[in-house]
Amino acid sequence: MNNGESTDTSLRSEPVVLPPPSPRAERPGSAQSAPPAAAALPAARTHTDGLPADRYLNRELSWIDFNARVLALAEDTSIPLLERAKFLSIFASNLDEFYMVRVAGLKRRAETGLSVRSADGLSPRAQLALIASSTQELAGRQAQVFLDSVLPALKAEGISIIRWSELTEDERVRMTRYFAEQVFPVLTPLAVDPAHPFPYISGLSLNLAVTVKDRDSAGEHFARVKVPDNVERYVRVDRAGSSHGLPAFLPLEELIAAHLDVLFPGMEIVEHHAFRVTRNADFEVEEDRDEDLLKALERELARRRFGSPVRLEVSDDMTEHMLELLLRELDVDPADVVQLPGLLDLSSLWQVHAVDRPDLKDAPFVPATHPAFGERETPKSVFSTLRDGDVLVHHPYESFSTSVQRFIEQAAADTQVLAIKQTLYRTSGDSPIVDALVAAAEAGKQVVALVEIKARFDEQANIKWARKLEQAGVHVVYGLVGLKTHCKTALVVRREGSAIRRYCHIGTGNYNPKTARLYEDVGLLTCSPEIGADLTDLFNTLTGYSRKAQYRNLLVAPLGVRKGIIERIEREIEHHEAGRPSGVRLKANALVDEQVIDALYRASKAGVPVDIVVRGICALKPGVPGLSDNIRVRSILGRFLEHSRLLHFRGSDEYWIGSADMMHRNLDRRVEVMAQVKDPRLSAQLDGIFESALDPATRCWILEADGTWTASPAPGTAARDHQVELMRSRAS
Repeated sequence: MNNGESTDTSLRSEPVVLPPPSPRAERPGSAQSAPPAAAALPAARTHTDGLPADRYLNRELSWIDFNARVLALAEDTSIPLLERAKFLSIFASNLDEFYMVRVAGLKRRAETGLSVRSADGLSPRAQLALIASSTQELAGRQAQVFLDSVLPALKAEGISIIRWSELTEDERVRMTRYFAEQVFPVLTPLAVDPAHPFPYISGLSLNLAVTVKDRDSAGEHFARVKVPDNVERYVRVDRAGSSHGLPAFLPLEELIAAHLDVLFPGMEIVEHHAFRVTRNADFEVEEDRDEDLLKALERELARRRFGSPVRLEVSDDMTEHMLELLLRELDVDPADVVQLPGLLDLSSLWQVHAVDRPDLKDAPFVPATHPAFGERETPKSVFSTLRDGDVLVHHPYESFSTSVQRFIEQAAADTQVLAIKQTLYRTSGDSPIVDALVAAAEAGKQVVALVEIKARFDEQANIKWARKLEQAGVHVVYGLVGLKTHCKTALVVRREGSAIRRYCHIGTGNYNPKTARLYEDVGLLTCSPEIGADLTDLFNTLTGYSRKAQYRNLLVAPLGVRKGIIERIEREIEHHEAGRPSGVRLKANALVDEQVIDALYRASKAGVPVDIVVRGICALKPGVPGLSDNIRVRSILGRFLEHSRLLHFRGSDEYWIGSADMMHRNLDRRVEVMAQVKDPRLSAQLDGIFESALDPATRCWILEADGTWTASPAPGTAARDHQVELMRSRAS
């Protein structure tokens, strides 16, 4: 579920009981200049009177708990089989990124002697030790789910992942021919001896460690064979009489291992074992306003592949001698070794998920067109629709392509549109949004694209289409020095008679039509003069030297989001103390920021009810007597990735949507936008989302005071699926 942001999918039928983790008691272009960032205060140094020192859960361990919930979906036999295989893949990809970024950062701090402790008081080394034990346990659990449950179930459905020894003689002949024609030419066996140093092992590559012996001497030699990543991991084996006419799949490393004698002719193959290295990919671009940011980023991307190792995955049958050699040559700490039975790198199961067996997948879902944009005998333009009133779209239940994408495409084609300004954080490679901006520029419109080329793991793709935009005449800005531009905003300036009107979109998700079918997000489309003026000011800050700090209808990080949220939480305390209705409801991907958490603790202590729906990390401890009695936290994972960020302050009757999670990076080191939704029709829609997610009968996980997550409702109890209910409501 990458992310960076990983793609989780659904909880159905019988809830899955998540095995409790270890008790918490055991866990001790040229860039523009940035406006001055809000100072990042030490963890909860303000307004902490009466708050205990041990009031936070560990961020990294909370993330591991999140990935355990993803793994629990793969264990859930009520979920369609190929979706369970997909969850195994998502779990593996999530863990890869966690090591490349979070573990790498902790290692760097530990190695440089930085004694910065986490908010819960753990040193980097203490956190690394806990992470190592927890991830070894989870990785082993993942392997067992695959070997003991998913793999046999796939075989029963005619989808087999087989070993070389299971092939018939005729199948071996055909696979040998395939190896000779398609695989052998791209293999490069690398020997290790005095004339050949140990080869560089690229991050996340799958490799075979091979020991060979000269038949005429007693000496043994080590060699490495990289399993090519430009050939499909699972080789299709068409088997006579297979059920459903489906192929079997032979892992590529099995095919290569069976033909090592071809790679090392005249040598005896003593042993061979699979291994995989994860490297540090958490680099920082050294931004200098006198240097082209694009060039600086490209230089750092080239360095990424040479990051230091942070994890070594090996097959559990690897000999001690070979493991010692790999540890020595790769300079890996033994604590960073993960030994697994069966296949390494189950992120490759996406290929198996692609098998054409719709009966083993989620039923197809086609997003509905929002009623405001529905087909009419005389279709209205998006602009005409927005002049009639604001529109709130909820993806993927409501179509991105017939709302947000249509908004940008119509703006590009409309002769009355003078300018389009848009932020782009992540989008698809063949993005219709990018194509529309190109068309608009070619038509002579003023087009500005704020492209965040530092979006982690999408940097190369963003550079590519940023250059495409530049070549078409789009004014491309690469962000602000020291900040990532993460907000999701678009501004269209249109001439209407003698007047100029501004049309806007502010969302919680990226302008990516592909992920918009998988990620749950909301977006506000409006021609409100106030929001139009706010976005004009924001884009002037992003592209020029404006130092705008106050906005009419927006909260903008790094200066205003945390401050604005805490002020509104404090206002709810005032409402409660005055005997008026009060309450805070928050939906986000993560809740980590100590200042926001402390404000919620103070609200709880004052008697304000707080309900939180968090997909991933939560450092807040709910239900602690005298501290958080009035706070409830739940997590919903499902067919779609719960991605929207929503806030509701009951006493003030304010609803907000935006791009910011409650994390330090979002509130201090990113440009984020939160927008107030004032139209009662639209705030009622947001209220409906909260009501559904917080329904006591909704299937979810509940966070307990000790940091454990419990599946709810209890097994055997009737439950409703939040996402299924939303799909049904849009279909009706």
